[in-house]
Amino acid sequence: MSTEAKQKLVEATLRLAPVVPVVIIDDAASAVGMARALVAGGIPAIEITLRTAAALDAVRAIAAEVEGAVVGVGTVLTARDLENAFKAGAKFAVSPGSAPRLLDAADDSELALLPGAATSSEAMNLLERGYRFQKFFPAVPAGGAKLIGAWASPLPQIRFCPTGGISLANARDFLGLSNVVCVGGSWLTPADMLKSGDFSGIEALAREAAGLAVR
Repeated sequence: MSTEAKQKLVEATLRLAPVVPVVIIDDAASAVGMARALVAGGIPAIEITLRTAAALDAVRAIAAEVEGAVVGVGTVLTARDLENAFKAGAKFAVSPGSAPRLLDAADDSELALLPGAATSSEAMNLLERGYRFQKFFPAVPAGGAKLIGAWASPLPQIRFCPTGGISLANARDFLGLSNVVCVGGSWLTPADMLKSGDFSGIEALAREAAGLAVR
């Protein structure tokens, strides 16, 4: 599959809802309930970060059991991460940056990649390789809505998913920008709710996040 075809898959995924939840999951047993709650709340695209031993098992469970979920992986750093995620059933992958070897591996992978950029030069380098959709990370520490908004004029070809420091309180600051397609955030799946199995609480947070859509 070409980079452009994979970019179209990324675009379709990012446009499903205004927020992509960034999930750090310690117990795969909670994955299905969590994902069903997010989907019920209007948030179908789910990023499971590869930061825990349970991550790939969680992806497998969601891919197999949760209708309507589009599950992906985050914190992708290597070619092996891409391969393992694809085998687990992930539909997309997200990286905090854009290392050359990772981009080379992504060219050969069937998995659609959303690579990260924190500077205009990084964004331009990714654009040269065909990445019109990029993650802006870490969004708030790197300069926030003012910085990414300033890129809209000189880099009109690129659309971003800002992640890092995003919350319900500041999400609209980013979502109102012409070059932002959605945001990523971890506030939809708090660790205490995951641990206690408070899926109704997660669904409520998802509904609130889904309501952030710019009309």
